[in-house]
Amino acid sequence: MHSSAVFLIEFGAIILGLGLLGRLAGRLRFSPIPLYLLAGLAFGEGGLLPLGASEEFVAIGAEIGVILLLLMLGLEYTASDLVSNLKTQYPAGLVDMALNALPGAALALLLGWGPVAAVVLAGVTWISSSGVIAKVLGDLGRLGNRETPVILSILVLEDLAMAVYLPIITALLAGVGLAAGSVTLAIALGVAGLVLFVAVRYGRVISRVVSSEDPEKLLLVVLGLTLLVAGIAQQLQVSAAVGAFLVGIALSGEVAEGTHNLLAPLRDLFAAVFFVFFGLHTDPQSIPPVILPALALAVVTALTKIATGYWAARRAGISPKGRWRAGGTLVARGEFSIVIAGLAVTAGIEPDLGPLATAYVLILVVLGPLTARYTEPIALSLTRRRAASADVRPVHAATPAAETLEPVQESTPER
Repeated sequence: MHSSAVFLIEFGAIILGLGLLGRLAGRLRFSPIPLYLLAGLAFGEGGLLPLGASEEFVAIGAEIGVILLLLMLGLEYTASDLVSNLKTQYPAGLVDMALNALPGAALALLLGWGPVAAVVLAGVTWISSSGVIAKVLGDLGRLGNRETPVILSILVLEDLAMAVYLPIITALLAGVGLAAGSVTLAIALGVAGLVLFVAVRYGRVISRVVSSEDPEKLLLVVLGLTLLVAGIAQQLQVSAAVGAFLVGIALSGEVAEGTHNLLAPLRDLFAAVFFVFFGLHTDPQSIPPVILPALALAVVTALTKIATGYWAARRAGISPKGRWRAGGTLVARGEFSIVIAGLAVTAGIEPDLGPLATAYVLILVVLGPLTARYTEPIALSLTRRRAASADVRPVHAATPAAETLEPVQESTPER
């Protein structure tokens, strides 16, 4: 009875604290993710008030949080959207991977962490935060801008890449051999391809089967189906998160919209619990030694994300202003980076990887909304200054030549 009371007190305090932090972030107009991570650091090992009775329940809630994050992301896209994005925007996805995954892998190798940690840190620096970026686009009123489809296309390609990347990471962290890893990847690709095929051909049929005018029944069916598929996917060594993402893709139309409205509060609750859980497993004293590498990595990958968005928008024929806006909007990292790092922390491959990922995400989740707002005016201001300074020098140099040419031009008609 006593342990039950302690559990209720601890978990109630966590939820209340997260609600207050979310309200504070809303007033300050930035993402609550860094506050949730800081709360986890405060309640974890080495923090101000370590948890005891509720930690196991928080772990389960964190896993549900990841599943709901990916489900809701899948609901944002239809299978036909994904197929068309693959056909038209895959060069931008390749540039995105090359520019943003390589810095993370290079840093891990420079620190001597080994190839598995290099693959993990590559994923941490590669994937932008869809949740933070979607919120920023809404807050800045840019959902109707011409560059927004380019941004969303890159995010979709990253999400699709996760369907392949997560099984690879799972196999590497489990230490399976080449043959077993190849089987895992083949299963993941086969399942993803099958779900996409079924979603394209029979998405409306699935939606009609799942659909219900009663919100309670719709919530129970969709949530139960998602958890079931996620569990089966994890049992097949694919990824529970990928399974949830594919369920979201398979649902469309009114079902997707209704499910989104019903599950949004649950997603926000369990996603907050997930960020707290990640912070719980990071010792605050382990962050200062890795803050400089995290800061350097954040600066480099912020610049590479800006370059990615600029290149992709230019390829789509967007104006220079839109190119800079696209690049600045993509900078934020968040939930996916923490999901990837969380897998590595659970496997225990490198003790400093979790603290570095936490510091890295804290930096970029705060910097991301700022770059989204200010990259365009700063870049255009620098461009105008450079153009003005370039124009001043040629004007002085060209004046004598212009004066000597004027008599020739005037004498031409007289001939």
